[in-house]
Amino acid sequence: MKQLYKEKHRPQFHFSPEEKWMNDPNGMVFFNDEYHLFYQYHPFGTTWGPMHWGHAVSKDLIHWEQLPIGLYPDEHGAIFSGSAVVDWNNTSGFFQDGPGLVAIYTSADNYPDSDRPRQRQSLAYSNDNGRTWIKYEGNPVLSDVNITDYRDPKVFWHDKTNKWVMVLATEQSVTIYTSANLKDWEFASEFGNKAGSHDGVWECPDLFQLPVDGDENIQKWVMFVSIGDNHDFKEGSRTQYFIGDFDGTTFVNENTDETILWMDHGRDNYAGVSWSDIPSKDGRRIYIGWMSNWRYANQVPTEEWRSAMTLPRELSLETSEAGVRLVQKVVSEIDSIRKGSEVYQDLTIQSSHPTFKMLSPLMEINMEFEKQTSTSFGIVLQSSEDEKTVIRYDVEIERLYVDRTEAGVNSFSESFAAVQEAALKMEDDRIKLQIFTDASSIEVIANDGKAVFTSLIFPNQPYEKVILFSNDGKTGVSSLKLTELASIWGK
Repeated sequence: MKQLYKEKHRPQFHFSPEEKWMNDPNGMVFFNDEYHLFYQYHPFGTTWGPMHWGHAVSKDLIHWEQLPIGLYPDEHGAIFSGSAVVDWNNTSGFFQDGPGLVAIYTSADNYPDSDRPRQRQSLAYSNDNGRTWIKYEGNPVLSDVNITDYRDPKVFWHDKTNKWVMVLATEQSVTIYTSANLKDWEFASEFGNKAGSHDGVWECPDLFQLPVDGDENIQKWVMFVSIGDNHDFKEGSRTQYFIGDFDGTTFVNENTDETILWMDHGRDNYAGVSWSDIPSKDGRRIYIGWMSNWRYANQVPTEEWRSAMTLPRELSLETSEAGVRLVQKVVSEIDSIRKGSEVYQDLTIQSSHPTFKMLSPLMEINMEFEKQTSTSFGIVLQSSEDEKTVIRYDVEIERLYVDRTEAGVNSFSESFAAVQEAALKMEDDRIKLQIFTDASSIEVIANDGKAVFTSLIFPNQPYEKVILFSNDGKTGVSSLKLTELASIWGK
């Protein structure tokens, strides 16, 4: 019997279920000092199957306790993705002694005597901090016989109109509904038929407000839309976002329909949505994504379990030359697993390749490159000459690359070996990188979150070395900090 959380490739500071299959995060809500993370879960296999809601809770977004399954399939079908809210004012009538949790999710089965999928929205509620759930006897509460892909409700309370708002993925658009009581929903508007990317079916929307450049007086709305895998496009499944205005009824995109804004430039951040009901005194908008890709999620080389979540990230909006853009940074609670560090300063790299021993396979690397005369520079994480991940910045065309073509095991999918890339401008002739390496992933946060890469890797041996390089000239490294991270799984 293998020891739990000690298996090969098992993430040590990312949430993964004890066993079996996991995909999209669901029902993320903060209540009574707990962060709830529900997730698409198949308890009987390590590939996608009849969906349940798995359940975990955390006090700090980093250390997780897995709880019993939250929602099981029923007469209305499997339990697809959805959200959860705190019904503070008992608008639903489900609660007698103060507020409680309401989950809004997609019930998925087939139309009677048919192979055609049927997707409808249902409710469940909890009086005991999400430990047990009662399904609403009036389920399903929302359906549309004309739309086949009709799923993933994300619900929030809209103060100005005093109503609940639902954003729902409806084939190639997001449909917005409103309700006074979570049970009776009215069509409000539809967004997106011509906007952004339509490379795959639209899924897992979210809609929320953020201040611009930290100014609470200037607020914009952000809509997330994930896009399912389409084999005509090399990236597989991925997530885009839109920025605009929302009046309680209609979302208006401030960019042209042709503008496509990607959440993440790595291959492995999908279906991410944000937590509901984080207290205003905290003030953060925090999200987490499923760290995989539908192109190969069922084939990755793990045996007892499949899939992990990204590190939770705080979202903000910043003005750039191109317009207002989303910025992501790992939540400050990551500090709880930081251990000892080694710090190096004022290095110059040219023909030599300074090599540093990794303190542990679980690492955070913070560094700042300074442009001098080179055409490109970067960092290699490697276990051997044959296995490495290369992060490279091209000075002339201002692009950052994360190359996992030799990162380790990749034979399970022709699509896995990949060079991931994004445009990234230098700031004062500098590029800052924050890199998190776990047993089977690497997350690269560049220039304080202006570009992010989330990427699975499956090295045969843990990475041991950090190598800096500079091509065709000199590069300065004003600082390099190597920090060991602790496993969240304890003894």
